[in-house]
Amino acid sequence: MNGYKSVLMIFLAMAFVLSIAPDVMAQEGRIVYIDSYRIRQEYKEFQDAQTAFNTEIDEWNQEGFDLQRELDSLKVDLEKKRLFYSPDKLAETQDVIATKEAALQKFTNDIFGPNGRAERRNQELTQPLLDKVTAVLEKIAIENNYLYILDAVNGNIAYAKKTLDITDKVLEELADLQ
Repeated sequence: MNGYKSVLMIFLAMAFVLSIAPDVMAQEGRIVYIDSYRIRQEYKEFQDAQTAFNTEIDEWNQEGFDLQRELDSLKVDLEKKRLFYSPDKLAETQDVIATKEAALQKFTNDIFGPNGRAERRNQELTQPLLDKVTAVLEKIAIENNYLYILDAVNGNIAYAKKTLDITDKVLEELADLQ
């Protein structure tokens, strides 16, 4: 019977601790979240950076299309005139085509490949903005005693009370920085 009372006392003590744990955690800080997609869509500096990046991407795509069109034209011309070319002229034309193919492949890799110009340019445009967002998040977290700020987009939050969403506060602080 004495063992039963000990287990009962431990159970009651644990129930008491668990019942006050949310209140204690609420006093120490809270967990809130942001919607980084909304920040990217509504923060003007992100919009401006995206517009600049898209313009550069369009220019690179056009340059790539022009190179591809030139290469296609050479191939079509070769097929039309193949029978009329001497072996030397045929080899010369095939070398030109191979050189243009290599140039197109190099261009594509240099621009759009891993660590290519597009990736580096995107990083150049967005990193200062991400640094601002991080600074604002840190400021808000300290001022409001938040333990965690999660990202609803990348954090796989299945459910959260809308009142815990501080995206508007972050956007306001970012607007104040402009």
